[in-house]
Formats: sequence, structure tokens, C-alpha cells
Amino acid sequence: MGNIVPDILAPKTNLKLKIGLYFGTYNPIHIGHLAIANYMVEFTEIDQLWFVVSPHNPHKKKTNLLDDYQRLEMVHRAVDEDDRFRVSNIEFTLPKPSYTVDTLAYLHDKHPEYDFKILMGSDNLENFHKWKNYEAIIENHGVIVYPRPGFDKTEYNPHPNIQLTNAPLMDISSTFIRSAVRDGKDVRHYLPHKTWEYLEEMNFYK
Repeated sequence: MGNIVPDILAPKTNLKLKIGLYFGTYNPIHIGHLAIANYMVEFTEIDQLWFVVSPHNPHKKKTNLLDDYQRLEMVHRAVDEDDRFRVSNIEFTLPKPSYTVDTLAYLHDKHPEYDFKILMGSDNLENFHKWKNYEAIIENHGVIVYPRPGFDKTEYNPHPNIQLTNAPLMDISSTFIRSAVRDGKDVRHYLPHKTWEYLEEMNFYK
């Protein structure tokens, strides 16, 4: 299922390798996630992107959330052949509930040679001030934001460590895919092919 922390070759220059951390439950991962990830490594300062699979919060109902390692496997199948991406289950081993600032502190201690940045949708940016120690995340790491439906840039107060991007607006959700599968719809082109095969093989969401 992969290492807890991805193995990455040390950068060949004196500059720190910039790692974008793309957190999510990935229930399931879909083409929208991959389109955003592709944009980040090709059109921003990010050198490599880590898909950080979020564990089930033991204080919340599980509802339609698949097992942690099943979701991790779906992400591995989606991206393992692309060297620009890595998959991490680092938060599976950290205290729960998981807080991004704590995950960043752990990764910084383990990999001081990397410069970690948070990737988030603009819908999360509107509530970012409610995150634990959000000021430390901004000051010590920085945030790169991709657009989500309903977010108006004109209402945003800029910060030098928060970068808004012109990534494609992806109006595809895991909720939609789960609902479509329950309704017997063919969703193969909404998912990476190997992920879709695994979903079908395991009869997920049906």
C-alpha cells in the first residue's frame, strides 16, 4: 500500500524541492482531482504533488466513506505510473482527528529539505480562518488555491503567501459519482481507468 511517507529523490540543486500537499478523502478519486493536480505541477511553482489521503475521523459517522486503505489503493491505482505524483497515508498514523498544521509539523521535521505548500479549493479558503493555527500554515508554508464554483475573487483579501491560480474549474464531485453508481450509471470516464476497474471489481458504492 506504499510507505507512510513517500520516498522522493533529493533535489539536485541547492533550492528546496517544492511539494504540494493535496489533502482529501478521495472517496473516490476522480478526473477532476487529477486535472487539478496536473495543473499544479505544470503551471505553478510546485515540483511534485503528494496526494494525502485523509483517514476516517473516529468522531464522525462513517456514512458512505470507504475503508482508509481501500481509498488509498484507489489513489495508488490512479497515479502510480506518473512520476510527478506520490501518494501518502501519513495521517493514518497521526493522532485523530487530523489537523493540517500538525501534519505539516511532522513532515517538516522528517523532511527539512523540502518546502511544503498546501493546495486547497477556494471553497475551503473562505473558512480557512477556522482551521487550527491557520496563521502558522500561511506564514511557514503558504497556500496555493484552485477555483471552485461560487467563489468570487473580488471578495478575497489577498495575502502574499496565498496564491490564487487559474486552474480549470472542475464541477465534478465524489458525491455525484457515488450517487451515480448507486443508480446503476456507467461512470467509467469520470475516473482513472485503473481506479474504475478496482471500483467495479470490489462493487463499491452499490
